Amino acid sequence: MEIMSTGTLEDFAEVYTADALDREADEYPPLRGPEGLHRSAERLRGAFSDMRWEVHEAVQDGALVVLHTTMTGHQTGTLTAYGPDGAVSAVFPSRGRSFSATQTHWFRMEGGKIAEHWANRDDMTMGRELGWLPPTPGYIVKMVLARRQAQREAKA
Repeated sequence: MEIMSTGTLEDFAEVYTADALDREADEYPPLRGPEGLHRSAERLRGAFSDMRWEVHEAVQDGALVVLHTTMTGHQTGTLTAYGPDGAVSAVFPSRGRSFSATQTHWFRMEGGKIAEHWANRDDMTMGRELGWLPPTPGYIVKMVLARRQAQREAKA
């Protein structure tokens, strides 16, 4: 979890298989392996400063490793979400707030490296703490304008 906050591409290559699948990534085009996971980390780092995970429990059963964590951070940048077709689906401009939300991360191991990742996240708590939910009329306007900007940039 630490490399999501500060790791380099080389760090990701040490931890993930060459074709690792991140089932949580919504970047487009989809990218597998260390490059894809590093790109996801860079996207999160661009939106959240002081991002970290506290691991509460870790369990292993065969090739599966499960971590129960709390993710914390401070939103200082815009978070853009993409649909399966690569279109911008939502944009969440920063409101300068911090958050703390529980997550469970699942990893399938292969040859001592992570081959697959998926998660269960409390995005509702995160959205409330960051001021995304319920959206105020002013924040909805900011989201719409930011989405239009992101769509223009995606076409360029």
